[in-house]
Amino acid sequence: MAVTLVVNWLVKPFSMAFLAWVFMRHVFASWIDPETAKGYTAGLIILAAAPCTAMVFVWSYLTDGDPAYTLVQVAVNDLIMLVAFAPIVMFLCGVAHVVVSTKVLLTSVVVFIVIPLAAGWMTRTALLRSHGADWFERRFLPKFHPMMIGALLLTLVLIFAFQSGNLTHRWFAVLLIAVPIILQVYLNSGLTYGPMRLMRVEHRVAAPGALIGASNFFELAVAVTLFGADSPAALATAVGVLVEVPVMLTICAGCNGTRRWYEAALPAPTSG
Repeated sequence: MAVTLVVNWLVKPFSMAFLAWVFMRHVFASWIDPETAKGYTAGLIILAAAPCTAMVFVWSYLTDGDPAYTLVQVAVNDLIMLVAFAPIVMFLCGVAHVVVSTKVLLTSVVVFIVIPLAAGWMTRTALLRSHGADWFERRFLPKFHPMMIGALLLTLVLIFAFQSGNLTHRWFAVLLIAVPIILQVYLNSGLTYGPMRLMRVEHRVAAPGALIGASNFFELAVAVTLFGADSPAALATAVGVLVEVPVMLTICAGCNGTRRWYEAALPAPTSG
């Protein structure tokens, strides 16, 4: 837990801000004007300022991750987001000389974190009291699962539908923005996976931990409300969504492919 929390909140937002500054303001300065570079930087900061709490369950499943650890890690990150997301975004955007609306940012936290968390907690509590834990686990959740997958897919479709013009007409900018995002994802997954091996954490925890440390959450909606659907910031976050799935699948494959190497460092189980 400590490793993933440190990476998620003390490394990830700041490393992305640094990479955005390096690439958008310097390496790619010949192709991006300063004002557009500021917008891309803001979108990349928003992208990295909060860990994913939805697709992580899919990534954990693909790596045979510990479901209890995954659930607890997601819950803890959700609670931290309530108090840490807005201040981190405001601070890093301020350093990047990008003005953000505090009111809109806090409203986004309430809409995309507080309300879903409260609704989930109230629904679960009510169903457990009225139908019992066995019905909830064996009958309700299996029927509800396809709805969750459908909602996730619909969200992705809507994201790319609203950003289709940006993605197709500004394809060169998409390629440039993808560079720091991909570097940041691999950096943060490695900063979680490697230290956990040194600490001899079991692979079923290390794999989802690395994936939680690399993925992102609800960034497009925040960028759209802050800067507008056609803004550079919104495009940057849309590229993050576009890149995340294939890149995260490669990390899943990497975790699965290095399982034997990882477990070779763990102490052998004792008999009796």
